[in-house]
Amino acid sequence: MPGWQDFYEKYRDQDFEILSVSVDIQGAEVAKPYAEDKSFTTVIDSENQLANYFGFKIVPNGIFVDKSGTIRLIKQGFSVTNKEHIDAVEKLIHGTVDQVVLDDEYYSPSNKTTSIEKQLSETKFKLGMEYAKNGKTDEALKELDQALLLDTDNFLIRKQRWYIRNPEKFSPKIDIEWQQKQLAKERENEALLKDGMECGPEGCIIPGTTNES
Repeated sequence: MPGWQDFYEKYRDQDFEILSVSVDIQGAEVAKPYAEDKSFTTVIDSENQLANYFGFKIVPNGIFVDKSGTIRLIKQGFSVTNKEHIDAVEKLIHGTVDQVVLDDEYYSPSNKTTSIEKQLSETKFKLGMEYAKNGKTDEALKELDQALLLDTDNFLIRKQRWYIRNPEKFSPKIDIEWQQKQLAKERENEALLKDGMECGPEGCIIPGTTNES
């Protein structure tokens, strides 16, 4: 299965564009190694605005917007390695369908947050980002830890905490095995049920990742 660069080159002459949005509170330098060899545009969402607007709790995600600005596809956990997902985009590009609805089978958290918890979590996440931008790491982690306790299934928050504490696990290569073990440890410490999670002796499967090479 080709990657996004190959997919973009295949369809860019058919009035198709890709806008990649990287959710990184650390800014453009963190995303640069993953974007510099791509010919499509990548922008940074350092305030998690896109995820908050659509209610995303993991990455990657996919949104297909037509020329008029109408959303024709939105999928949490969208993956270029998933044939069903790619087939859906190709149908929209070719105009054989008007809209595609994909099942959200990949990640359906059972721990539902209330509206107040969600708002408070977003506020603490934003405050944590501001602290991080100003080099106040301890203050940033305190706010992010509290944000996660309010929304424990939000892996965007969880991974930002991991990055601040262990940046070497994300560059030059993302250490998925370490993330799996870290997740299992945190889940145990949080004493929460691992509903919707696949966990074993080596840890848990991270939503938004696969074991495919």
